[in-house]
Parts: sequence; structure tokens; C-alpha cells
Amino acid sequence: MKLGKSWLPAHVLVWTYVVLLVVPLYYFLSSAFKTNEEIFAGPFAPPSSLDPGNFSTAFHRADLGLAVVNSGLVTVASLVLTLALAIPAAFALARSTGRLASALEKVFSLGFLIPTFAALFPTFLLAAATGLFHTRTFMVLFLPATAMPLSVVILVQFMRTVPAEMEEAARIDGATTFAVLRHVYTPMCLPGIATVLLLNFLTFWNEYLYSLVIIGPDPAQRTVQVALPTLKAITGTDYGVLTAGTILTLVPVWAVYTVLQKRMQRALISGAVKM
Repeated sequence: MKLGKSWLPAHVLVWTYVVLLVVPLYYFLSSAFKTNEEIFAGPFAPPSSLDPGNFSTAFHRADLGLAVVNSGLVTVASLVLTLALAIPAAFALARSTGRLASALEKVFSLGFLIPTFAALFPTFLLAAATGLFHTRTFMVLFLPATAMPLSVVILVQFMRTVPAEMEEAARIDGATTFAVLRHVYTPMCLPGIATVLLLNFLTFWNEYLYSLVIIGPDPAQRTVQVALPTLKAITGTDYGVLTAGTILTLVPVWAVYTVLQKRMQRALISGAVKM
């Protein structure tokens, strides 16, 4: 009985947190099936029907199909380039013990101190100077640069947990440095790689400021976060259509999280055990 009383505050906090999450989510989902009149008349009332008309309207009005494809291309290409750069860099830093390696690792860590908006104007000038302004190509090259500090710091910590005996055994079998990275370090650091993928996917997919400035509002190239605000209007916004469009943009995020969540949870648990 004493144990039950001691756990009561924890249960109250947990259920309060659940309510704070579920209520806005319910309001958000139900609004996607309502008209403006229904939303304002009964914000928390269930929708009168599950007519997907708002989703169809949002999809066609903001041209979300093409926007999702553009976001997918930019995100996937940026993720591939990020891993192609971060994994070898983390491998080299994890295996090095000299002062230079320590200094380079600190340089990567300094990347956290640069605010996102502070690099906007220099990035704009760089895009204009390279002739890649208003192109998705520049975003594919730029986004991995912003993700390198976090990606390298995470992967270095995972690669340092790989036993040196594993690499020595591979070397005895005649493995090259690239083979050691591919067949020893990469498989053993999959939870860390999944964590980097998930965190960067969320960042790349939800990126708005640089996509708006660099790519611009061109319907043929704009990403989903730039296309979504076009559902708002000065004369009056259809909030049912807006919430429906927002839900459509969240589906890829939910799908990727569902696939990678187990790997990320394993990474968090293993990191807690190591600490």
C-alpha cells in the first residue's frame, strides 16, 4: 500500500502528460474532417462524417503531390550525402588518439554554437555565386553541411565502443581500412546510424527557412513545407483544409519513425548502459 501511494504522483504526472498529448492530437485530426463552421461551433465535437474532401482539396490546391516528391528527393539525397561524409569522418576520429584528432572533434562540436538564421545571408551569397540559386541541388549540398556536427559527434561515440580486437582480427584476415569500416564498424554502429538518420530526416523534411529563400516558391521545385502555407489566405483560411494538408505532410515522418524507432530506442538504451 505504501508503494502504491509513493507511485501515485508519478501516475498522475504520466496521465497528465498523456492527456496533454492526446487532446491536441484529437482536435487536430477531427478538424481535418470539418468545415470552418463546425470547427468554431464545436472544437472538440466529433466530425459529422469522415468525408476526405478536405484532404483532396489540400492535395490539389497546394500541389502537395509534387511538393512531397521534391521534399523526398532533397531529403533522401541529403541523407545519403550526410552518411557518406559523417561515417568515414567519425571512423577516422574514433580511431585517432592524437591532439589533431581531438582538435578536429572539438571543431565539429563548435558547429552546435552557430544559430541557423546567422548563416542565412552568407548562404544566400554562396548560392548566388555558385549559380545554384533557386535550385534543389544547392539544398542537397547545404543540408549535409548543417548536419555534420551532430552526426559526427553521435557516430564517434558509437564507434569508440567497438572493441579494438574486432579490427585486429579483420586486419589479420587481410581486410583493408575500407573493409574494416564496412564490415566491422558500420554493422556494429547501426543503432547510432539509425539515430542519425531519424534526427536528420526530421530536420531536413521540416526545413522551411532555407528552402523558402534558396529554392523559392516555384511550384515545380518547392518543398512541402513551402507549399503548405499556400493553403492560408488573407481573405479567410479554410482550417479544415489546412489541417488536412498538414496531416498529409506528416505521413512520411510517421512512416520513417515507425521503421527506425526500434533502432533509435536500442541506441538510447545502449547509451544509457554505457554511461
